[in-house]
Amino acid sequence: MAKAAAAAGIATGQCLCGKVTFEIDVPARWAWHDHSASSRRAHGAAYATYVGSWKKRFRITSGKTALTRYEDKATKTARSFCSHCGTPIAYERPRGPHMVNIPRALFKERTGRQPLYHIAIEELQEWAYTGEPLVPLKGFPGVVWQRSKKKKRASGEDFFELGRNEM
Repeated sequence: MAKAAAAAGIATGQCLCGKVTFEIDVPARWAWHDHSASSRRAHGAAYATYVGSWKKRFRITSGKTALTRYEDKATKTARSFCSHCGTPIAYERPRGPHMVNIPRALFKERTGRQPLYHIAIEELQEWAYTGEPLVPLKGFPGVVWQRSKKKKRASGEDFFELGRNEM
């Protein structure tokens, strides 16, 4: 029987208020972006990015009593979050009873996996950022925006000439 690969290190994370801290052995099992409505609502974001870990390689290092668990009876999924600040900590699904999924943004270090997969991409919202070029917003340091797509005029058309001819 082959032994499981040894962990290459540890990645640590925490909730917003710091009451709940945790760690996983890296490399993580996988990472992905989840565009499903349930993950959007649980995170209040366009999508959630998760890192999957074997449960035996995931440890709550402090604040276990601050965790609150929500179980969705219809989907048989469970989500744990900090009862003080509301940060989502873990997402468990019946399809992976030995796995736990942790929001990627909570980790301080690399997890050994890049989120290369998209789940429920058909639920991608039309208002979600999908990588369009962004430009700095003049007068607002640190703010960038996506320019609206202007309709190109036919070559030789002059906006002012069109207005005059229609009068």
